[in-house]
Amino acid sequence: MRINVSPPEFSSWDELLSLLRGAFAYMEARIDPPSSLTRMGADDLRAKAHVENLIVATEGAELIGCAFAMIRPNCVYVGKLAVAQSYRGKGVARALIAAAEGLARKHGQYFLELQTRVELIENHAAFASLGFEKVAETAHPGYDRPTSITMRKWVVDRANGQALNPGA
Repeated sequence: MRINVSPPEFSSWDELLSLLRGAFAYMEARIDPPSSLTRMGADDLRAKAHVENLIVATEGAELIGCAFAMIRPNCVYVGKLAVAQSYRGKGVARALIAAAEGLARKHGQYFLELQTRVELIENHAAFASLGFEKVAETAHPGYDRPTSITMRKWVVDRANGQALNPGA
């Protein structure tokens, strides 16, 4: 498996969209409101990669995973994390998160942050196994109940400012 951050030669936008749609398909009937991915096309992903860091995982020529990492003033926000079904449980998500951690350290950020839908309990557990902790609940505009939870993973020790897992 190979991980690349913002690969300049990346041009497989339709394949990326297909990977994301395949990975997110199971949640369509379970979440409300629908994922923003339902309104995105390949050109939207290309535009997103111009303002965020696209992290891709490949096995040979096959795209097997991805994530977007946005450098924010207080953290690195990880979104649209996806792993191809046939590669789940093989460390792909862990490698994508490690790459995002590297970006956080490079940009002097203390933690990674992401959001996952309230209904997707299995995602909460998967992110917890990667070191994330729930820190907040939020509601999409127009909703009077929580629709997402915010999770955070510290990459720098809060007590002494030293990098956690500096070799990652």
